Amino acid sequence: MRLARIGPIGAERPVAFVDDESYFDLSEHVSEIDEQFFASDGIERVRPLVEKGVAAGLCRPLAGERIGAPIARPHQIVCVGLNYVDHAAETGQAIPDEPILFSKSPNTLVGPNDDVRIPRRSTKTDWEVELGIVIGARASYLGSPIQAREHIAGWVVVNDVSERAFQMERGGQWLKGKSAETFNPAGPWLVTQDEVHDVLDLDMRLEVNGIRRQSGSTSKMIFDPFFIVYYVSQFLVLEPGDLINTGTPPGVGMGHQPSIWLRAGDIMTLEISQLGSQRQRVVGERRGGECHA
Repeated sequence: MRLARIGPIGAERPVAFVDDESYFDLSEHVSEIDEQFFASDGIERVRPLVEKGVAAGLCRPLAGERIGAPIARPHQIVCVGLNYVDHAAETGQAIPDEPILFSKSPNTLVGPNDDVRIPRRSTKTDWEVELGIVIGARASYLGSPIQAREHIAGWVVVNDVSERAFQMERGGQWLKGKSAETFNPAGPWLVTQDEVHDVLDLDMRLEVNGIRRQSGSTSKMIFDPFFIVYYVSQFLVLEPGDLINTGTPPGVGMGHQPSIWLRAGDIMTLEISQLGSQRQRVVGERRGGECHA
């Protein structure tokens, strides 16, 4: 299934997409796609409802409605750094022996086509197309990466937007460069595990203003998604609905010579095969209710 949330900000309703432009409304059956939904086996509960609704012709056209993030605000967003061999090479850093973990504020989460806002005093805002893991069941001290499969609800496209000066030049605390508002577009859908034959064979791309900046494949991951969930569970408890960003392939703005940074008016488009695409307009900082470049 491809689960999603559509509607105005703060008033999204749960749906299941049957193709790119039509959906079956789930709002009469579940209130939200959140911790309670996943913890109560929500995916399997709604699956027959979706199949029945599609068979009965009860699907609706998207008709320009806003698509929100496919999950309601998670308890936490955990991120993995330097998880692609070729991305580590472009940054001049060694391949890590263990996953590099950092966190991102949950209130960075926005819809896949929402605006991305450059933070105040930012000079180095950057892009990162990534595979996101949505946790489906509470995970603590998992016994193996194989066991981790039972704790994953599915996959999602994310853009791990980053401010490199805040991240690298302000004490080396990555949280500062990762947690500005709008810095985690996600979606358009949460694609359940059964829909993806091989999560380690997905093509990834990101363009800025129509120019290809990132091209990659999940096959280049150093630590695969199942190992990541297993590994993270040794250090903290993952709750249903939590999100893990698993790292980015090469081509980030910081990696170009000279570096390229986002500016107000830029358009980012990104896609992961089988998981959908995103499009974000970059806007300036907000001052007194207005945006400034």
